[in-house]
Amino acid sequence: MKAIVVTDQAAGTAGMTLAKRPRPEAGINDVLVEVHASGFTWTELEWPSTWADRLGRDRTPSIPGHEVAGVVSALGYGTTGLSVGRRVFGLTDWYRDGTLAEYAAVEARNLAPLPGDIDFTVGASVVMPGLTAWQGLFEHGRLQAGQSVLVHGAAGAVGSMATQLAREAGAYVIGTGRAAGRQTALDFGAQEFLDLENDTLEDAGGVDLVFDVIGGDIGTRSAGLLRPGGTLVTVTGPPEARPADGLAIDFVVVSDRAQLGEIARRVRDGRLRANIGDIATLDDAVAALNPTERAEGKPIIRVRP
Repeated sequence: MKAIVVTDQAAGTAGMTLAKRPRPEAGINDVLVEVHASGFTWTELEWPSTWADRLGRDRTPSIPGHEVAGVVSALGYGTTGLSVGRRVFGLTDWYRDGTLAEYAAVEARNLAPLPGDIDFTVGASVVMPGLTAWQGLFEHGRLQAGQSVLVHGAAGAVGSMATQLAREAGAYVIGTGRAAGRQTALDFGAQEFLDLENDTLEDAGGVDLVFDVIGGDIGTRSAGLLRPGGTLVTVTGPPEARPADGLAIDFVVVSDRAQLGEIARRVRDGRLRANIGDIATLDDAVAALNPTERAEGKPIIRVRP
């Protein structure tokens, strides 16, 4: 099969190549997915799991991409809950070859049915952002109606999803980001916007929840913006600063079939919109994932027409 592979961590996305790789087999509790669309996260070539297995052994050449939408083409031994021919979407294991390929072997538990009226491109684009936003807001942040939430990177793929879910839950959303992202953040539902290049972050005042995808100095300063009992939730690693009277939680997103179902329902009825950036074919993926200008939205590789 055709796949995008990486072998040199120092090369980043410039080291990606289109290659022929053996078609994977569906192991115990796996399904083999005929990939129709794959999402890519810009930071994943920095993750140790892209380059080494759980025992620290080199596993290159590895196939990146962990968001998938496609069709089940084979079942592994003992697999239940899915059938051949079923449209599915989900998040694959970090330590296994990913989805920038014509086929991917995925644990069945990591996939959910994809309704027939949701395009594969949309399905792949909402997996990581949707699950990250859902888990950050509701599992870890315990967001409630009437609370206020500061969403960093509100114009990005994850931030725009968090903004929409928080608004639907009855929260007041203040988005942040670069000046160029102001209108996008407002279009996705932010009620206020702070330009991190020109505005003062501390002007956000006291909020109940900070949803952080930026980290660094922004994450550190955000701890001081929380009301007593508030929560800082981040995906950028253990926070350097913690609120004096509240919680600071860092987490790694996991696939969850029930949450994927909730996301799909909201996409179908128009409550959630995907924030899709460039769409390219697998043959053009290397060029698409090495843009000459700053990319906006979630990049999607359309593996099959």
